[in-house]
Amino acid sequence: MEVGGATALARPVFGFKKVGSFNLKRCFNSGTHNKCSPFVVKAIQSQNKSYVKASSSKRERRPQNVLGDFFVDHTCIDCDTCRWMAPEIFSRADGMSAVSKQPESKEERVKALQALLSCPTSSIRTEKPPADILEVQKTFPIPVNEQRIPGVYHCGYHSDKSYGAASYFIVHPEGNILVDSPKYTDKLARRLEMMGGARYMFLTHRDDIADHMKWSKRLNCDRIIHSEEVDASTADVERKLQGSGPWNLADDLELLHTPGHTKGSVCLLHKSLKVLFAGDHVAMGESGLSIWEIYNWFSVPLQIKSVEKLMQFNFEWILPGHGRRAEFRDIEDKNSALESFLAASATGLD
Repeated sequence: MEVGGATALARPVFGFKKVGSFNLKRCFNSGTHNKCSPFVVKAIQSQNKSYVKASSSKRERRPQNVLGDFFVDHTCIDCDTCRWMAPEIFSRADGMSAVSKQPESKEERVKALQALLSCPTSSIRTEKPPADILEVQKTFPIPVNEQRIPGVYHCGYHSDKSYGAASYFIVHPEGNILVDSPKYTDKLARRLEMMGGARYMFLTHRDDIADHMKWSKRLNCDRIIHSEEVDASTADVERKLQGSGPWNLADDLELLHTPGHTKGSVCLLHKSLKVLFAGDHVAMGESGLSIWEIYNWFSVPLQIKSVEKLMQFNFEWILPGHGRRAEFRDIEDKNSALESFLAASATGLD
């Protein structure tokens, strides 16, 4: 069962049957060769040239970028990935990301290149080919916080199939876990294999499955998703959760049914590290926790009720698919943030 990938970018495709309103059935047969009228050929050539020109212009540097090597082009989909991965370098300008400051230190340059590699639409570019790109590729997956949550990594390599959602890798003594799907790349696959591969690939919901099939075959891991999220693209998933759970992958790994964003959304709670892998259930926004109601696919009231259910669980981190990470001082701080969100949500529903 599956969940079709999240919204992908639609691009015009010019094939041999139809181009715009010009149907190639207007071609005629002359001897051994099929020929098209000059009118149709010119129309095709004109539209192809326009498409190439438009595509080329989208790859040009946005004027909102500061001068320097790094820049964001016009294909940016405003997914926010680069802005939370390298906030010193990237910011939002006129509805898209832009470089607001060029890297000045090695650490800033590494972060900028990590964001470049993770951009789902390859919208971050450099004026000169980066000589250190291969070294930066070796930094993936990236530790989230080695001191507080050792063994938890951000995979990077976000996919446009899941609209730039983040995925994570958990090193665990009972078998490693890949949470949601990054874009499939051989370099990342080799790095994960060096870290022990994966026993499970846990898919939080239908939106963020991206290249799950390729990862499952490469890592030979069982995929897990709720049965309510299954569709044609996930019909062959090895483990389909039924009912409302909870379900356990290990003594300290619990799967929580949190319907709302979608009917079968599920979060993973890492009890020993106090981390909630939330998918698109809840994340940090500009002014506190948010569920981004405009992107809800099932039920906003049910999603709010599922967020309220999180009050009973002990965690100090939220690692989402979309949105910003949330780090809390302790359980009281976490509950205070949830209470503020619920209070604001109650006001909005009145």
